[in-house]
Amino acid sequence: MGLMGFMGLVGFVGCGSATPEELASLAAEGYYRHLVAGEYEQFLQGRVGCDSLPEDYREQLLAGYKQFMAQQQTAHQGILGVQVSNARRDTTLQLMQVFLLLQYGDSAQEEIVVPMVEHDGRWRMK
Repeated sequence: MGLMGFMGLVGFVGCGSATPEELASLAAEGYYRHLVAGEYEQFLQGRVGCDSLPEDYREQLLAGYKQFMAQQQTAHQGILGVQVSNARRDTTLQLMQVFLLLQYGDSAQEEIVVPMVEHDGRWRMK
């Protein structure tokens, strides 16, 4: 997540003023920073139910993350940055939609939506 993100999270939690949108956003951004850094296991830990996945499926997911990042390297010279652009609560689906902006090495940008749910006191990707 980086020092600045961690300090921001500590500030939010310490003041008790962090909104669910802010907490979900920080979590989603942190998980995607792990993905970009090649820390696929940490990215996987951000998924709901990751601790109960069969080992063969877990290995397939990790291989898929690695393959995705290799494709992004070929297509866009890699993903250089991740930042939160917005977050909205979806009361119909009972989740938080976090909008992340991916910055690519070829100067392209793409906004993605990461569905987040609060599970056991932590925000995780659905």
